[in-house]
Amino acid sequence: MRVNRRTSAMVAGVAILGLTLAACGDSGNEGGDSPEAGGDSASEVEVFTWWAAGSEKAGLDALVGEFNAQHPDIEFINGAVAGGAGSAAKDLLQSRLQANDPPDTFQAHAGLELQDYINAAQIEDVSDLYDEFDLREAFPADLIDRITQDGAIYSIPSNIHRANVVWANPTVLEDNGIDPAKEYTSLDEWFTDLDTLQDAGVTPLSVATTWTQVHLLETTLLASLGADAYNGLWDGSTDWEGAEVTAALEDFEQLMSYTNTDRDGLDWPEATQLVIDGQAGYNVMGDWAVAAFEEQDKVLGTDFVAFPVPGTDGVFDFLADSFTLPVGAPHPDGAKAWLQTVGSLEGQTAFNQAKGSIPARTDANPADFSEYQQTAIESFGQDTIVSSLAHGAATPVATLNAVSDATSKFTTGASDVATFQSELAAANAG
Repeated sequence: MRVNRRTSAMVAGVAILGLTLAACGDSGNEGGDSPEAGGDSASEVEVFTWWAAGSEKAGLDALVGEFNAQHPDIEFINGAVAGGAGSAAKDLLQSRLQANDPPDTFQAHAGLELQDYINAAQIEDVSDLYDEFDLREAFPADLIDRITQDGAIYSIPSNIHRANVVWANPTVLEDNGIDPAKEYTSLDEWFTDLDTLQDAGVTPLSVATTWTQVHLLETTLLASLGADAYNGLWDGSTDWEGAEVTAALEDFEQLMSYTNTDRDGLDWPEATQLVIDGQAGYNVMGDWAVAAFEEQDKVLGTDFVAFPVPGTDGVFDFLADSFTLPVGAPHPDGAKAWLQTVGSLEGQTAFNQAKGSIPARTDANPADFSEYQQTAIESFGQDTIVSSLAHGAATPVATLNAVSDATSKFTTGASDVATFQSELAAANAG
């Protein structure tokens, strides 16, 4: 998937499924935080997310618009909490769950990020809703497999994001003798051009706070190890203390040497903005970044280009935002109505058009989406799929937290490659 001036030709058919969910009764609690005892559990729904700004909020607003059209008798309560990669939201959510004060539904990354909630009996099995809403036919079988744990499914994905994408400023590259359309087959080839930018006094690669550095680590592991060995990191067949992981971490160390010195004070929008403004050549970020370019009227192929992280062409590093049904949700029927909209063709189309991701459904029409999104739809349909580390698909939260701590120590100079590797091995030992 190299994206420049070329537009991929796409052929699609749209099969609109009639999905219905009864949402009976009026609120009786208009504007209130919870229903009175014995009130209608479909009167309202509090939706807890970290989509509080930018394209994420635009996506949520679009989804809410479709929800209101499908379920006009249910009041939507916006529980969004701001914070990079959802860290603030997740902390508040955990406090609420522990206090037996759950929202009606909450956003989480599909995959092993849900394991802690499952183990704590904080979320319901929603497998029956997949049958009720015909989602087993609408979602790819590989996606269903990846989000099924011990025969049960605990969330409904609203989208698919790709993590292994490089975003670049073609003017910066051309000004330094680098072809923006160049296709890299390995990290070593990319290092040559990163060296060129560094020698010219240009920041080669922008990055931000710790979670974006873990994102870069993840894509470096994938590029260095290949899809099979990368998957082996999560199923135990690849040795975290082996020589191939050492080589991958040395590649990561070299990539970090090209990055901006103010990285720890930034979040991903600021790091992406460095590329948009021509202050950096490249940025590795998930494809939510496309909306940051498009919001500023930047044109794909003219003002920015996108391609897989060198060494990962033909691999789709997957993550998905999804919604759950918490145990003890005060309005479970309202939550089920929200989940129906989240999984519906109309909901996924509206949401993803605004957010820059792609639908999890296979019956969405690629022609309804942008040029970049069309290439992502094509890639998701034909590439090898792997699960994201930084975004909850590959590991439980506790493992990711330990990886993040080890990465922060390493990138701030508090450890060396050997120590970093040992700490990563320990983080994944469970």
